[in-house]
Amino acid sequence: MNRIERIKLPKIQDCRGNLSVLENDILPFAFKRVYYLYDVPSGASRGGHAHIEQSEFLIALSGSFDVLINTGFETQIYTLNKPDEGLLIPNGYWRELDNFSSGGICLVLASDVFEESDYIRNFDEFLAFKKS
Repeated sequence: MNRIERIKLPKIQDCRGNLSVLENDILPFAFKRVYYLYDVPSGASRGGHAHIEQSEFLIALSGSFDVLINTGFETQIYTLNKPDEGLLIPNGYWRELDNFSSGGICLVLASDVFEESDYIRNFDEFLAFKKS
């Protein structure tokens, strides 16, 4: 697991609505922390860091937002706007989340608990990390 990947989640549809499931065999890691971002003000940005060890899976539960990914060499933007599809971000990628729509909710499943020492919060330090 070392590349960005969109993963389609199982979707069960019937006349009562849709249901999507996240179980152990869907992600390439066991998630140890779940959190969500919501009520992000217009023009605000989240993220702005990379992880040394931790991987994450992001889902737009409601609305939409953009995920800017920087590899240290190039930048790609992914728009998330489907609650049955997520973006797998392995460790070692810089990420920024912005352009949240009104009511946008980002669910994050992380491979580990919060550990400040796992974060690279300075972009120049991230570039140096990628070169090492």
